Amino acid sequence: MPKRSSKQKDTQQLARSVLDQIAPDADVTPESEPPKKNPAAVALGRLGGMKGGKARAAALTAKKRSEIAKKAAAARWGKKAD
Repeated sequence: MPKRSSKQKDTQQLARSVLDQIAPDADVTPESEPPKKNPAAVALGRLGGMKGGKARAAALTAKKRSEIAKKAAAARWGKKAD
């Protein structure tokens, strides 16, 4: 019967070990900077987030607000599914 190794390396591990044997000093991990955010977009997002709930509540009718509140109460206090 042929002998088999207990563990086989996957292709990425094998490629890394070959690279380490060829050039042990090579660092293949890229130095990546986090993506920089556009300051104008950040300001607009913050502006929308600050007025979000209040603006939505002002735009809703009393009937719609009542429906939303009933649905929330049913979800909060209703029968829990197992």
